[in-house]
Amino acid sequence: MTAPPPEALRAPLVVEFPFTRSLGPVQSAFLTGLRERTVLGVRTEAGEVLVPPVEYDPVTAAELRELVEVATTGTVTTWAWNPEPRRGQPLATPFAWVLVRLDGAGTALLHALDAPGPEAVRTGMRVRIRWAAERSGAITDIACFEPYESAEDETGPAPHDGRFDEPVTGIVAPARLDYTYSPGRAQTRYLQGLGERRTIGERCPSCAKVYVPPRGACPTCGVATTDRVEVGPRGTVTTFCIVNIKAKNLDIEVPYVYAHIALDGAGLALHGRIGGIPYDEVRMGLRVEPVWSEDGRFPDHFRPTGEPDADYDTYKELL
Repeated sequence: MTAPPPEALRAPLVVEFPFTRSLGPVQSAFLTGLRERTVLGVRTEAGEVLVPPVEYDPVTAAELRELVEVATTGTVTTWAWNPEPRRGQPLATPFAWVLVRLDGAGTALLHALDAPGPEAVRTGMRVRIRWAAERSGAITDIACFEPYESAEDETGPAPHDGRFDEPVTGIVAPARLDYTYSPGRAQTRYLQGLGERRTIGERCPSCAKVYVPPRGACPTCGVATTDRVEVGPRGTVTTFCIVNIKAKNLDIEVPYVYAHIALDGAGLALHGRIGGIPYDEVRMGLRVEPVWSEDGRFPDHFRPTGEPDADYDTYKELL
């Protein structure tokens, strides 16, 4: 008698990290200008003014350095209503996402428009920038746009040298993705197996490769993988890297080693941290075994087994 399939799991998942980048002269001038309530664009070889500015011409790939100042008023070229703002968006109340061509610019800037409802928004409406009370040199220095009845500023863009006191040279932008993850039946069995300190993969009936974690189907042959196989618990380090930068909210001292580990019986390697050995002694072919987390739900890291290193020929196809 066939056992009923396990109930699919569901759990909220958050992926969050700070994105850090340095700025070239054009982007530095643009963001520093926002801090000073000045909007800068860049002129292309054909004479078009791009806002936001870029450092290379999108048509000719030529380097662009001719900065110009444009107006803080503009025209909505297209829009979409956002009835339920999410965490981190410009406004906490319903608003419109708009593309605004600032007066003097040839391209449109994406931002939020503060409006009482979708009936108050239209293509062609005139708007102006509402500046943030506190500005640091980021796109958020523009708090939003707001409706503004005015004629188009026809004075045109004015040359600007892009020089400001204390220019912004780098930015850190937080990236965050909130979603509900449902692993499906194959990975549900895999996760439930980990709760029993067992690693369960699935074998392709065509090529016989054992996938860990299982995917429910073989990506090479395109057939269902219903034959469950227990692998490990020991395995072999195939490749690895030494991590020297400490991750936020991760209580692991650097440097440490993160490796691809081919569990015995598996047809491909999975990721795992190596512990119990100095980082500079980790090597390809090192035999390792899992050290389970305190709650026993997953391997916290892998440690050496004390066995002789695996021969390269036994794992070279898994690199």
